[in-house]
Amino acid sequence: MNEDLQYWLDIAEYDLGTAKAMLDSGRYLYVLFMCQQAIEKLLKAHVTYVTSQFPPRLHNLLRLAELAQLDLNDNTKSFLEKLSYYYLECRYPEDRKSMVKEATKQVTEKYYQHTVEVYQWLKEKLILKT
Repeated sequence: MNEDLQYWLDIAEYDLGTAKAMLDSGRYLYVLFMCQQAIEKLLKAHVTYVTSQFPPRLHNLLRLAELAQLDLNDNTKSFLEKLSYYYLECRYPEDRKSMVKEATKQVTEKYYQHTVEVYQWLKEKLILKT
């Protein structure tokens, strides 16, 4: 595996581990942010593989999946769209209060579990390509 792909895989793994640490510590809003980051990095690994170039600096997970030429089912597309929301919205104070209310333990655990499933699928797909 080349160095660029390994970089994206390593940082994606780190971000997923951080999401789990945040879940265990009850910092639910940050779980959602780190779940988005883990999937973003793994998608950027796919983009790097497909294009042989450094991926663009964007955070929209659906757009990255498109650039990676991934065939996603409707459920995964919907999940990635929702997860993209947490990258942008949790960074700004005016949205943070409402998001903290949304990010309950139950909701966050559900998002984390779904992230792990999508993450594993993306990683396996990438490993099969390389």
